[in-house]
Amino acid sequence: MNNKKRLKLFILMVIAISISLSLAAAPPAAKKALTFNDFIKIKRLSDPQLSPDGKQIALVVTVMNLEENKGNSDIWLVSAAGGQAVSLISSPAADFYPRWSPDGKNIAFISTRSGSPQIWLRPVAGGEGKKLTDFPAGVGSFSWSKSGRYLLVTSSVFPELSDLEATRQRLEELEKSKVKARIYDQLLARHWNTWSDGSRSHLFLFPVDGGQPLDLTPGDYDTPPLALGGNLDFSFSPDEKEIAFVRNIDPEFRLATGTNNDIFLTDIGARAVEKLTVSRANDIDPQYSPDGRYLAYRAMSRPGFEADKLALVLYDRQKKSLTKLTEALDSSLSEFVWSPDSQVIYFLTEDRARTALFSLKLSTKKIEKLLDGQTTSSLQISPDGKTIYFLKQSLNHPYDLYSFDLKTRKLKQLTDLNGELLAGLDLNPAEDFYFESEGDKIHGLLLRPPFFDPAKKYPLLLLIHGGPQSAWQDEFHFRWNAQMMAAPGYVVALVNFHGSPGYGQAFTDSISGDWGGKPYRDLINAIDYLRENYAFVDKEKLGAAGASYGGYMIDWIEGQTDIFDCLVSHSGVFDLRSEYGATDELWFPEWEYRGTPWSQPEMYEKFSPSFYVKDFKTPCLVIHSANDFRVPLEQGLQFFTSLQRMGVPSRFLYFPDEDHFIQKPLNAELWWKTVLDWLATYLKK
Repeated sequence: MNNKKRLKLFILMVIAISISLSLAAAPPAAKKALTFNDFIKIKRLSDPQLSPDGKQIALVVTVMNLEENKGNSDIWLVSAAGGQAVSLISSPAADFYPRWSPDGKNIAFISTRSGSPQIWLRPVAGGEGKKLTDFPAGVGSFSWSKSGRYLLVTSSVFPELSDLEATRQRLEELEKSKVKARIYDQLLARHWNTWSDGSRSHLFLFPVDGGQPLDLTPGDYDTPPLALGGNLDFSFSPDEKEIAFVRNIDPEFRLATGTNNDIFLTDIGARAVEKLTVSRANDIDPQYSPDGRYLAYRAMSRPGFEADKLALVLYDRQKKSLTKLTEALDSSLSEFVWSPDSQVIYFLTEDRARTALFSLKLSTKKIEKLLDGQTTSSLQISPDGKTIYFLKQSLNHPYDLYSFDLKTRKLKQLTDLNGELLAGLDLNPAEDFYFESEGDKIHGLLLRPPFFDPAKKYPLLLLIHGGPQSAWQDEFHFRWNAQMMAAPGYVVALVNFHGSPGYGQAFTDSISGDWGGKPYRDLINAIDYLRENYAFVDKEKLGAAGASYGGYMIDWIEGQTDIFDCLVSHSGVFDLRSEYGATDELWFPEWEYRGTPWSQPEMYEKFSPSFYVKDFKTPCLVIHSANDFRVPLEQGLQFFTSLQRMGVPSRFLYFPDEDHFIQKPLNAELWWKTVLDWLATYLKK
């Protein structure tokens, strides 16, 4: 090599080393606080489904589009060992609910690409999907039989009509009619966000290779049930001779006062229907064991109470006997899955703002906690029974897919769909705190703002959950996102007051009949505790916000104390009496307030915010939507009117095209801007 070549090579080496050193010395890219533009870009994972051979997982990925003002769901695929997730099924329409055929060669899914939600079938190896169903009212859900010859499909029909074509004709006539009025002779006239049109959801046996769907649940009842249903309320026996399904035939449900969902069994050949459960409480989620010997389901014990403990019940199909398996466990099952050998049931429960995974061996009835301290859902189990798959999230991380080795108890992250976006954001984790209130230890989660400086003082923002028998979890909530609330520079507190699940059923029960009592005092005590024990909390700047029951509590706070600088009430109950006459599910107020307004007037007066209007003082933002039938619009209007008449600084944000939740991306953008602007007006000055 000559001198010129040596010199050139030396110069190139020096340049390469210099670049390498400069890159190594460069500081990492600066992080930023979460903004709505970042928030709306986050991919939302749901509904993971493991392939029959255990090698791949299909899951739904939903992306929000501000310009189109909607979200779009597609189906992705990832190796069960982890790795790069890839899009498998996509279209401008919604593609969701993936379910593997038993041979693993195809994925059936629901798509709206033909106009209404129908089942499509696509080979996993590639090729075009084909449309399987053409139900007049579309498809709600479905499942495969073990052989792959049949699907169980839910779709709405008019029960008094003879066949699906008659339902199709009725729907076309209703669409064309210029008269949109309806006449009702009974409750439920409307539910959640929809007025009843007289149709019912029925369960159909659908031959995959052709033939007419067979209505397995004729009559004026819904399968799945209209309210308080499970994760999947119908199931094929492995031998395909029997089907278990859930519906509510109790006359009290017609009055919106009964929670008596029951499990029924039907013989496919004889078309005979047998009612399995006799309890007048809620029975849901029937699942046959893989060997067909058993049928397990979740069950409550108290009629009329929607937040009762859900226990696991086992029906022995040979002995015709029922056994309660989790009575000794003081927590409610959220979901469960059978082991492939039918010897173990794995299940999840809420556990102190997170979830716990348990196993239950049928031979010994022994229950063992396998995993806690995580927030998980959507259980799947490998064909060899060695690995559990689920979605896991936290306050600073949206759902990703994980595996859990049942022998080593090790967690493994399989997807990282939002990794690049999250890497540029300063998102703090949840911190647990405990304090004494009303004779109990109360638990809460604390979130510090981005770029936290312990030497500074930060306003305290109290978020109040709904339910009321629900709980704040260590989760990345897409409607009430704690990171978005903390981003402007607030310390955010999420308190699981009396009534929250995950702390024993007695703790959950304690809110009924005491809406403005212990929970309110818990929240006030939480504020005192945080002010006294966290030096960075600004004692002079305090706000609170909540929705549903959380909105009720904001309305209640308005008339009980003036310690807050500002409040935000979303879909809150203001007047318990008028709420009773307009809400959809009457079993709820009749349980919570111990009766009706005319049988228990003192209960409806004692904790109704409308009786304390004369004491309203705190500036309040009120938010409500036209299609909210759970807490109807008039509740927000009454509250806003009362604030205005009392001369309290107040603002009303009205959504004519939303229900109890804010779903459309542009509406969510306005919601966040309005809420954060309101808080800044009073907490940043």
